[in-house]
Amino acid sequence: MGERNNPEVNARIEANLPLVKHVVFQVAVHFPRHVDREELARAGALGLVEAARRYDESRGVPFDRFAAQRIRGAILDAVRAADWAPRSVRLLARRLEATEQQLASELGRVPTVSEMATELGVGVDELAKLQDRLFRSVVLALDHETSDDGDEELTLVDVLRDRNAVEPSEELETRELHNYLRDAVELLPERQRLVIVGYFLEAKTSQDLARFLGVTESRISQLRSEALRNLKLGIEAQYETSDVEVSGRVAKRQAAYADSVGSASNWKERLGRWDTEYDVPEEPLLPVVSA
Repeated sequence: MGERNNPEVNARIEANLPLVKHVVFQVAVHFPRHVDREELARAGALGLVEAARRYDESRGVPFDRFAAQRIRGAILDAVRAADWAPRSVRLLARRLEATEQQLASELGRVPTVSEMATELGVGVDELAKLQDRLFRSVVLALDHETSDDGDEELTLVDVLRDRNAVEPSEELETRELHNYLRDAVELLPERQRLVIVGYFLEAKTSQDLARFLGVTESRISQLRSEALRNLKLGIEAQYETSDVEVSGRVAKRQAAYADSVGSASNWKERLGRWDTEYDVPEEPLLPVVSA
């Protein structure tokens, strides 16, 4: 608690916040584009806080110099911690880059693969393996351009496969299910429908619903349970067939409800509805009732 409330420490941090931006600018030029500069700045800010807490003025080192080293170290530590590629791969990348730049300077053009291999003292196949190791460690930004010709400008995000994309058959099944649910809600007994719509779609509380319907909250809970059970049975009946003869007043009422859900709309209407949400009226079904 003492360090947090130390005015001198806080003053050092506030006065040297621009130093973080300066150090990030110096360090970031050595990192690929995919490294998030904001992440570097956050790491640098933590380094500044640590420097302000540990600074000892009696050693005669100016705070800005001491802090700059701490900020830089914090940034490098953060980058190393986020980098999954081993150090050997990073050393290989620098070696290949330096060799390519040297040959390009001497030849006045981009060196060929065989020229690179000769300069490095390895075979062409070995160079290909080294480059493969390097390529597998590279992270590309989603706005990285992937098209080789100028006919169409494509970025990486345009060509990546969307694993969350829904197959057409799944989309139709989901649409059908949602529309069965819509019909099932509309066909509930009035009080059950008011409870379902009020509770789940209009964010009414059990107390609001009990006050509006003039019943107890326990009765609202009972109505909600009955409605959810009816919805479950009514929708399941559309996907499961049963040859069991229905007997009993409650069972017959549930069977009639399930039949009405199935006949409320035909399959073309269900699959043709693009809007799969329940049609909530613009005016709430339940008015706001004061306590």
